[in-house]
Amino acid sequence: MSVIDSLLGKNARRFVKRKDSDAGEIGLSLEELRSTLYNDFSSSEGAKRQQQRYCGPLVAMSFNFMVSVGIIMANKMVMGKVGFSFPIALSLIHYSIAWFLMAFFRLFSLLPVSPPSRSTPFSSLFLLGVVMSFSTGLANISLKHNSVGFYQMAKISVTPTIALVEFILFSKKVTLNKVLALAVVSIGVAVATVSDLEFNLFGACIALAWIVPSAVNKILWSNLQQTSNWTAFALMWKTTPITIFFFMALMPLLDPPGFLSFDWNLNNSMAILISALFGFLLQWSGALALGATSATSHVVLGQFKTCVIMLGGYAFFNSDPGIVSLCGAIVALSGMTVYTFLNLRASPDSSAASTTKQLLKHASFAKKAKTITDGEKSDAKIVVDYSKMELGVKETA
Repeated sequence: MSVIDSLLGKNARRFVKRKDSDAGEIGLSLEELRSTLYNDFSSSEGAKRQQQRYCGPLVAMSFNFMVSVGIIMANKMVMGKVGFSFPIALSLIHYSIAWFLMAFFRLFSLLPVSPPSRSTPFSSLFLLGVVMSFSTGLANISLKHNSVGFYQMAKISVTPTIALVEFILFSKKVTLNKVLALAVVSIGVAVATVSDLEFNLFGACIALAWIVPSAVNKILWSNLQQTSNWTAFALMWKTTPITIFFFMALMPLLDPPGFLSFDWNLNNSMAILISALFGFLLQWSGALALGATSATSHVVLGQFKTCVIMLGGYAFFNSDPGIVSLCGAIVALSGMTVYTFLNLRASPDSSAASTTKQLLKHASFAKKAKTITDGEKSDAKIVVDYSKMELGVKETA
């Protein structure tokens, strides 16, 4: 370098400095490119894309439907055969097992990355954890103190509550055709379950208190996943500790005494553990369904499960709910079919917007790659010119 400095003076230092600067810019560009590829797998945005890719609306709702049927059987065994009559404590066990499973996944880096804390205020996560505890706990108490028919009637009222809350909070409107389809669904479910309608004052108060937390819970789960880079697992990991805390506060207030004196033998404990595993799958599948569809669609899915279970019992297990209930279930399923068709017809617009966004992103990525390639070529040319110059200096020497 001293020979070059003596021959070229300041120009050599300026030339070398330019080369180092260009190399630094290219290194930063390559590092940015590597980070972009890495984010597709380990960032919250990349994790959300993977969830959307492998768990669309059909997969998520089918998964949630199958798990819901399984947990009905598991909870029926726990509440009936085992005699575990502590609904809040059962919910607490479910969410505690879910948290331990997610902690195990996190230990082996299998839990998706959460978005930055600044993107979602803690108040939103705290509110979601609170309403989740009230929604789940009050639902179990309502099932305990009400007939299935009254519970389903309370479920029907969740649909207009969701529409009202979404209109107030997000100015989201429902088209007239969807309103008519949802009305048909609600009437069909009401007719299907009216034969099992029994009124209980305490149970009715619990059911009414459950409606608003249930609606807000579904809206928040759906909104946070669809407007931010939250995945189902990441959102569960953040909100489950809050839910567990409130379950512990609600348990002595709403559960009957005798939890510690329960017969915790091996058979009873295994039945409760199986129920807890189904509870974890139900929470996960419900979060996936809410992220892939909407709060209203998730409520319609719950009513669809009721009608299918009723028709399946009539077709395969010789149960006789009555001709009126069967006609109501068929009417409800017809309304659900129309509602699903309207959603599918409206989805191409959103799909086109999503496709346009992806194309713009790929175009930006290709432009960046081209810039880096041109930079590499320029850098290679500078190195060749510098080598030639150094070779000429040596020959002159």
